[in-house]
Amino acid sequence: MNYYEAFGEVIYWLDDVLWSKPFIIFVLLIGVYFFLGSGVFTLRHFGHIMKYTFGQVLNKSGTETEAKKGMVSPFEAACIAIGGCVGSGNIAGVATAIATGGPGAVFWLEVWAFFGMMVKCVEVSLSVHYRGKNEKGDYYSGTTYMMEKGFGRQMGHMKGAMVVAIIFAVGFICQFLGGSQAYSISEVLNRSFGIDMMLVTVLYSVVLYYVIWKGTPRIAKVATRLVPFMCVIYLIGGIVLIIANVGNVPSMIAAIFHDAFTGSAAAGGFAGAAVQQAVSKGLSRSINSNEAGQGSSPLIHGSANTVHPVREGLWGAFEVFTDTIVVCTISAIAVLCTGEWTSGTTGATLTIEAFSSVFGRGGEVYIGVMMALFGITTTAGWFTYYIAVIQWLFRKQPILRDKLCYLFKFVFPIPNLIIVWSVVKGGYSADLFWAIVDVSLLIPVFSNLLAIFLLRNKFWELLKDYKARYMGIGEVDPNFYVFYEDDPKVFAEEEAVREELRKIDEAAHKA
Repeated sequence: MNYYEAFGEVIYWLDDVLWSKPFIIFVLLIGVYFFLGSGVFTLRHFGHIMKYTFGQVLNKSGTETEAKKGMVSPFEAACIAIGGCVGSGNIAGVATAIATGGPGAVFWLEVWAFFGMMVKCVEVSLSVHYRGKNEKGDYYSGTTYMMEKGFGRQMGHMKGAMVVAIIFAVGFICQFLGGSQAYSISEVLNRSFGIDMMLVTVLYSVVLYYVIWKGTPRIAKVATRLVPFMCVIYLIGGIVLIIANVGNVPSMIAAIFHDAFTGSAAAGGFAGAAVQQAVSKGLSRSINSNEAGQGSSPLIHGSANTVHPVREGLWGAFEVFTDTIVVCTISAIAVLCTGEWTSGTTGATLTIEAFSSVFGRGGEVYIGVMMALFGITTTAGWFTYYIAVIQWLFRKQPILRDKLCYLFKFVFPIPNLIIVWSVVKGGYSADLFWAIVDVSLLIPVFSNLLAIFLLRNKFWELLKDYKARYMGIGEVDPNFYVFYEDDPKVFAEEEAVREELRKIDEAAHKA
């Protein structure tokens, strides 16, 4: 066994061990807890969620779609976050879940989306509640700030909070080494146009440099233009493909429900899958795709100008609905109804075969273009997440913080080149790549879900206050602080820190 084979064996073993029953049960219990504990909020008040998310997009004159200086609007934050999660996971990831877990994996993918809408609402709301301002007056927040301020300062468990926050930060940064979008894009464009995978990765990295170079403002501009367009175009193509195979849809839907609890028998090139495999592949692909529980999108939502934390949390629920219940569902049914899922192929290649079975050469070109668009918006969105984590790690050292953020622009695309070269050199199939993604997911997912559970009482207070203020349910408590810094004592402490950082920054510029 050579180095490459040994590496593959280790990754597959870690994937099986980490995504086993204990972790699966933990993830599902957190989702069920918040869904039921909220009084099935995302289901009962789905119309309210759509009114203040999708409805605000349609009514662009609304104040909630506008950003003030130094902030992003809720719509911009949502476009960056949706762009960050609607990516290769929706096209290649869903196909891989089916190819390795069978039709039953789709059921578990949707189960997490169902509960994940509430989980993402919780994590975004808590993050926005604990937001602050930096020395320049810009809003900032994220999962690590939520852990530090909520579990640490407010609950008095600073040591424990810092341990969890650092574990999350390190685990989150490790995902940066995955090069996930670059591999999927290079795989698709190689198949669609015959372009060398390494050449695709180099060109992709150049475009990525351009998008991220001016930071969040440019990323927000690109996301708000591309994300709505690419989602609509992809949905149209998927719906047309499904209509062309509509006769197979009923049996495939039946297989999704049946195989979720019985496993899938071998068929064609499909090796068969046990129930646990369907559950683990469905859950991991769902979390990787919609990022509910991963703690990623709160890193951009914390910068949004919003009237209430839960109002911003509604955008989190909307992201999961758009990403998984809409886009991933279309991908899954498209792959299943064509029958290509039994061919033995995985990853984006399987999706290409499904679309090519109806559109021929046009299907290859179509998926190639979609993957390129999805990949750029996803990777650019994640750049803002990594920057937020770096800013937290070096929050008390503004000079070093700014230098590292600047240098990170140069470093950011490099793992794309390394991972694509490694996978191509080793002759691996796409399922190994997605196993790497699964392994890198576990640490941030575990630490983030643990944190929001520990802060559950604060979320229940926020939800109660939001219902009273904006939904006419209950009475408003005038002594409740909607944002953490609304507390005068907290504001004074935070302002003292900001003043100290301003002095350091001014001294550095004078020097």
